[in-house]
Amino acid sequence: MNPDICNGKPVVRDMRITVKTILDFLAVGETFDQLLQSYPYLEREDIYACLQFASLLVDKDKTFPRIPA
Repeated sequence: MNPDICNGKPVVRDMRITVKTILDFLAVGETFDQLLQSYPYLEREDIYACLQFASLLVDKDKTFPRIPA
């Protein structure tokens, strides 16, 4: 995270693509191959790193409020 890149949000390898952007695409069903085609400067390992980052965030000793259905 760098305050001068994407307002300090977590980004992939100091590029201007946020971890959230990658996760959002995956959440709506984009495949790794589709992401790599849309963002040719990304590498497969970058996508795995985003997933690992998200996993580490939810692995902390935090509880999250229940979202009503």
